[in-house]
Parts: sequence; structure tokens; C-alpha cells
Amino acid sequence: MGDNERIKVLLATEGTYPFYGGGVSTWCDLLVRELADIDFIIYAITGDPLVAPKYELPPNVRGLIHIPLWGVEEPALFFGGNFGEMRRKKRRTDEQTISSRFLPLLREVLRGIFDPFGEVEHIGRAFHALHKLFREIDYKAAFFSRATWETFNAEMRALFREKGDIEELPSVYDLTVSLRWLYHYLMFLNAPIPEVDVVHTTIAGSAGMAGVIAKFEYGTPFIATDHGIYIRERYLAVLRGDFSPFLKRFLSNLSVLFTRLCYIYADQISPVASFAKKWEISFGASEDKIKVIYNGTNPSLFLPKPKPEKTRGRPTAVAAARVMPLKDIETMIRSAAVARREIPDVLYIVYGSLNIDPEYTRRCRELVGELGLEENFIFGGFHPRPYELYTEGDICVLSSISEGFPFAAIEAMACERPVVATDVGGNREAVGDAGIVVPPRDPEALGRAVAELLSDHELRLSLGRRARERVLALFRTDTMLRLYRESYERWAQEGRRRKSSG
Repeated sequence: MGDNERIKVLLATEGTYPFYGGGVSTWCDLLVRELADIDFIIYAITGDPLVAPKYELPPNVRGLIHIPLWGVEEPALFFGGNFGEMRRKKRRTDEQTISSRFLPLLREVLRGIFDPFGEVEHIGRAFHALHKLFREIDYKAAFFSRATWETFNAEMRALFREKGDIEELPSVYDLTVSLRWLYHYLMFLNAPIPEVDVVHTTIAGSAGMAGVIAKFEYGTPFIATDHGIYIRERYLAVLRGDFSPFLKRFLSNLSVLFTRLCYIYADQISPVASFAKKWEISFGASEDKIKVIYNGTNPSLFLPKPKPEKTRGRPTAVAAARVMPLKDIETMIRSAAVARREIPDVLYIVYGSLNIDPEYTRRCRELVGELGLEENFIFGGFHPRPYELYTEGDICVLSSISEGFPFAAIEAMACERPVVATDVGGNREAVGDAGIVVPPRDPEALGRAVAELLSDHELRLSLGRRARERVLALFRTDTMLRLYRESYERWAQEGRRRKSSG
């Protein structure tokens, strides 16, 4: 296939590939490397302009568009501009332009945020108009203008009065913080959107707005993959935050708006497990757009092997999980205390980043000390060879409170290690009858299940064999890649047909 015929995909990520590790990043790296005859441009939203890529990008990745939400002093400069262009943009951003062109669009977005479950389809057009506007005028100057503050203040208070929420009227502090947040969370409006054959977002969040904008700009087909339930995870994060009710509502509603626009404008929605369909439909996805594509692993790489010397002879449970609240490592630690009652020398090893949430990592280490588990629970940090990680244990354990379709489960299963997992997300679909599924946030149930498998050699071996057979039948990398290739080819062809006919 010649270069002119190669399919071009804009792969939109948020907090993952290529700057951070984890299951979604593993999936992205596998996708772009294995589909070597397809060209990718990575559109990556992060929180930090100074973060360095964690992955070496393969030759078929033809570009990287980095959108840090925080830490950018002058967006006009960061996103490909120069001082001359920045000055010209600032000169164009006068009071008249702000009042006549920016503020009407801002009002539309604010009404969408205030009522994200209402009619929001037109907000996609407003985001596209804003994206076009910020090619001409200065983003920072527009947001930092007095007129913007006064409009934001008046609009938000009016919306609350209109709905009768007088008791929740936002304070000046609430309005100041929420406008500042909006400035940062809409930073993607400054980033270029190249013309490609397909936009593919790995999350139905702000990264997916690239697909919405590209659909208006070029008519580009748009695929949305749900690895987990973004909106559920945002709700959990917001609930944990120390914010006023207004600020919690503002953040939650903004997330809902992003999610609904992604589902409304996507041509194909591909959750990694069937459990996600009910969430997607409830947030506006048409059922006929949904096509489940399970994550896959390589059973030629993840192979059954004997335990290495360092864990041989000791009952061991291994986890592949970044230390963060969604993985609920605290429940895993408490389950180790439960398992130790039956198996005094039980060993848990958690392999995964310790830097995602340093405060949470500190709390987890303190809990290990409080429970006297220093000899039973180890934080192994990053493991450079994941295909060897699982064979250090007899079983694999997942304690998450939210999941998509976990690579950790199917990779362990390919290694003939049965899995004990919480009943969230796609865990039950992955494990099936080849492991034990327990309620989330239940250390007693999790610990008893771990102890049961570690104590029963025959059951463990039987489930391990069944686990690998399940992977070979359902969760292979080549199946996943074939389905995405077919999706790209279908939508690239459809997009070219639309352009030639319209």
C-alpha cells in the first residue's frame, strides 16, 4: 500500500499514552506498534507541560500533539505560535471582539455545563466555533478579561436563580475557582486538529472533544473506546475532593457534558467489555453505535512458567496495579491481614507506579506498618518485564473499585494464574469461571478468597488451566487488532465517501 493510501488516525489520550504507564497506555502502545501500516498522530492531554514521554514512539507515529492543562503560561506560544503571532492575537482580542464573538459562545457552553443532561448537541458546534475563534484571538486574554468575569458571574448566578437553587448560590470564591478551572480544562481549544481519516479517542472525556471538533471541521469519522467508565471515575474523584457543593457540581457537570458530546457525535462506540453499554446508553449513546471490542493479550508472550527462586515455596499473590485510590490498595492491604490468619507466611507483591498519588502511597505504607504486615506486603514498584511479573506468584489479585477490562487479569490468566478480583467493571467478564469474584471494598471476602486459592493446590491448578483456555478462546491480541483494523478501514472508507459526495 502506498503512502497516499495509508489510513491516518488521530489517537486521542488523556493522562496515559505516551507520557504515563498503565493498562490504557499498554493498549495504545500495542495498537500503534502492531498496526504498523496505519499512520497515527497522538493527541495527548496531560497535566504538566514538562512531562517526558515514557514510551518510545514507533515510526508510524507521525506526530505528537501535547496538550497540558496546567502550567502553560502563554497558550498561543505553546501550541505552535511565535511572539509575533501572539502579539497579533492579543491585539485582535479587544473588548468588542470579546463581547461579540467570545462571550456568546461562552454562554452556550455554560448553559451546557449547567444542564448537561438536556439538549446539548448544539454545544458541539459551539466548541468547534471556539476552536476556530482561538486561531484568530488570544485564549488567555479572552478568558482573563473583565467582561468575561462579569459575564461568567452573572450567567452562573442567573442559571441558579432560574432553577430555584437560591440556597446553593455560588460565592465569589466558587466563581473564581470554577472560571479558572474552565480556563484550564478547555485548554484543548488551542491545540491543532489535523485532517485525518479517523479520530479515535481512548476515553469519553475531554480528549474526545478532538473527535467532536474534527467532525465539524472536516466531517471526520469518530471512534470512542471506553476502557472504563470515565464519568463514574470522575464522580468518585469529585466526591473525594474537598470542594463546595457548587464546585463539585460544576466539575461533575463539565465531565458529563464531555461524555455526552462524545457519545452523541461518535460514529462507533467500542467499550472493552459489555458491562459499559448500560452506562453509555444512559448518557446518550445510541445502542446501534456500540460495538464491544475486548482487550487482548499475547499468549505467546504471557506463558505459564514455574515460580522463580525468590518466591518459590512461599504462598504468593501478585498484583499489577498503580498505587492510587481507584485500585483500592488499602483494601488489598487489609485483605492480606485476613489471609495471614490462615496462611502466616502469605506474601503479597504489588507491582506498579508509586508516584501517581504520593499521598495515597504514603497512607498505604503506613497501613502496612499499622497492621504489622511488613513481612507480608511488598511494594515492588515498576516491573520492566510484565510477562514475568505474574509468574512470581501463585495467583493474581485485583482490588479495584472501578475498572474497564483489566489487562492484569487476562495477562495473569494467560500465565495460568487464577485471579481473585472485585466485582466491578469488566472483571467478571474477564475472569468468568476461571477465578473468584468478590464484592468491592470488602477486605474479608478478598482475603478469604486469596487464602482459599493459595491453600488448595488442585483447585488453583485447575482454575489456572481454565484461565489460559479462556484467554486463548476469547482474549487474544490478534483478535482485538483485527477488529480495530476493520473499524479503521470501514470508517476511513466511509469518511472518504462522504467527502467525495458532499
